[in-house]
Amino acid sequence: MRIVAGEKRGRRLVAPPGRSTRPTSDRVREAIFSMLESLEVIEGASVWDLFAGSGALGIEALSRGAAYVTLVELAPSAVAVARANLANLGYGPDRAQVVCADALSWLSGEHLGEVCREKVDIVLADPPYSWQGWRALLAGLVPFGPLVVMQTGEEVGLPEGWSSLRCKRYGTTVVTLARAVDRMRGPDGGGL
Repeated sequence: MRIVAGEKRGRRLVAPPGRSTRPTSDRVREAIFSMLESLEVIEGASVWDLFAGSGALGIEALSRGAAYVTLVELAPSAVAVARANLANLGYGPDRAQVVCADALSWLSGEHLGEVCREKVDIVLADPPYSWQGWRALLAGLVPFGPLVVMQTGEEVGLPEGWSSLRCKRYGTTVVTLARAVDRMRGPDGGGL
């Protein structure tokens, strides 16, 4: 795996050992960040990379100008790889942190109170395709109001109060950009 674009373009990333983590392909990462760049939301953004695995998505966001990224991953082997990838690229605690926790527990503050209660602009969520926790995750994210990038194996029906901004299939991966409906209007009443 390599970083696709930005200040660390072309630098290699290590993937966690074994087959329990499914790294996002370069093609899908490029598509995700093309969508985000078209919305002009990456530069200076605070990003949460949930189900982070190697941290490739969050690191791509850093390379493209995100201000700060929190990587949340449950598997200790993947957490070690994500920390090593950040260190190898020179991203320290002023730009990123890695939290070893279940994403839903971390979001609800059940995991040692480590959840960041500050503003988050973008949430990158790439759980196993069989994961069934989307409704709970989206409900937990409503108060934060971020743009959510969902990677799934099939289209996921969004709960009431959420709207899909974009949805596209790339091979076996469906990428959906979603936002809570009340967050889609700016202070002047205009759209996103």
